[in-house]
Amino acid sequence: MQMVSELTDFMGFQDLLEDEEKLVRETARAFVNEQVMPIIDEHAQQETFPHHLVPAMGRLGFFGPTLPEEYGCAELSYVAYGLLMYELERGDSALRSMASVQGSLVMYPIFSYGSEEQKRFWLPKMAAGEAIGCFGLTEPDFGSNPGGMRTRARREAGGRWRINGAKMWITNGSIADVALVWAMTDEGVRGFLVEKGTAGFSAPQMKNKWSLRASVTSELVFDNVVVDEERSLLPGVLGLKGPLSCLTQARYGIAWGVLGAADNCYQTALDYAQHRVQFDRPIAGFQLQQKKLAEMVTELTKAQLLALHLGRRKDRGAATPQQVSMAKMNNVHCAREICHSARTILGANGIMGEYPIMRHAANLESVYTYEGTHDIHTLIIGEQVTGLAAYR
Repeated sequence: MQMVSELTDFMGFQDLLEDEEKLVRETARAFVNEQVMPIIDEHAQQETFPHHLVPAMGRLGFFGPTLPEEYGCAELSYVAYGLLMYELERGDSALRSMASVQGSLVMYPIFSYGSEEQKRFWLPKMAAGEAIGCFGLTEPDFGSNPGGMRTRARREAGGRWRINGAKMWITNGSIADVALVWAMTDEGVRGFLVEKGTAGFSAPQMKNKWSLRASVTSELVFDNVVVDEERSLLPGVLGLKGPLSCLTQARYGIAWGVLGAADNCYQTALDYAQHRVQFDRPIAGFQLQQKKLAEMVTELTKAQLLALHLGRRKDRGAATPQQVSMAKMNNVHCAREICHSARTILGANGIMGEYPIMRHAANLESVYTYEGTHDIHTLIIGEQVTGLAAYR
């Protein structure tokens, strides 16, 4: 059973949307209903990514949608981008993660820090879904502390760089045509574009996951990988500012995306409660179930309004990384709790693939951790309000 009814909107937040933003959401919703919902459980069960959807996502403008039209992108508002992420994750976190990595973690830094030649070569291909990218920052021993990375890039004669090291938990890694890799150099952290097939570069897929099963998660291994500086090095940024700015972009999309998963679970639970009869009446008529549903829709509504306000601030250039952290932290927690509550309403049926709840709940366990753990975002906010950094 997959829900296809209208987005949950208890407070009428869609009345605050522009026509183009509504159209983006409706387009994405139709795509998810028609092409994702019928197949996504099977892909999750089989631990495969629905790669055949990538060209259609490209044609619809789902990749890098806030970037300029001159590079083949849609040049949409950040609110429209958020609504797109909402609908994609209503289908599955795998689709939203793929699009989020492609747009926020690869296309965004190429646009922001790449040379004009790099932008012209990669962005139109990636916008069209003709090339897939991945983002290499997290390492086996360094997640929340990216400054400790051990992947090294050393400058050599003839305008070349030699990269050695490894990255872990990389979405899209095994299917990517290019990896945007962050490595420590003698001058600080630098970003490099490493193309598939480069000698010494491999991306083995990580299997046997209980979460994000329809997503490709990989290691990246660099064994004396030699790249050309002009083609590979991002010239416009030095230091951790580069990767951290990308993470802020991705976290913003997550703050919207997880609400799609929460919405799907809430609507599934509501529909189930209205039709499941126990003691001669629908369980939706019992006080305990109504309490759960009331709390679920209230938390979802609050999170929607937070995401919308943040999106408007981001469109004005006024959103701060700390505000993005608050939205990511709050909304993932909210979605996680809604999924768990929805599972209790469905009872034993809540664990079946016929319903999306357990799949969403398992996915959100990963989202709760990646792009900054819940605890790290708590400390980011804590530092902002106290002026004291607790994680150093």
